Amino acid sequence: MKRIIVLIALLVPFLGFSQDISEENQPEITTYYLIRHAEKDRTNPNDPNPELTRKGYFRAEGWAKVFDKIPLDAIYSTSYNRTLMTAFHTSQKKKIEITLYDPKEMYSQEFQQKTKGKKVLIVGHSNTTPAFVNAIIDEKRYKDMADDDNSSLYVVTLIGDQSSVEIFTIN
Repeated sequence: MKRIIVLIALLVPFLGFSQDISEENQPEITTYYLIRHAEKDRTNPNDPNPELTRKGYFRAEGWAKVFDKIPLDAIYSTSYNRTLMTAFHTSQKKKIEITLYDPKEMYSQEFQQKTKGKKVLIVGHSNTTPAFVNAIIDEKRYKDMADDDNSSLYVVTLIGDQSSVEIFTIN
């Protein structure tokens, strides 16, 4: 009798009675890495689209080093010089083209479909970065970033219908 029970236990997986734990049944994990652009040039207060300062340029290189160890599938940026310059080094190192997004249409259905199950870097601004996080988690939890905050990294992870947010300071 013991042999029959052992034999049945060994055969159950091959008979289709076992629970299917394949990757197909695992919830997709989507991870968004959101940062604000690096330090912008403020020498001309009338310039609506300034580039980065020297310090900002080095910070952008620093971000590329941070993301060097993180696999990315896509990089999104607003169309401003400072965000594009911040994303540039990471884009070059990863050989990923920067995709522009409209900050007025954050986290649209199309964006959600394109990024589902992926690891995505999003470069924005002091107001759009926390707003984007809020849109992803469907809560008004985060306020605009301080004007001198160019070092915060928001990591939003979606697993099924659950979300988590971690915030890091990268100097």
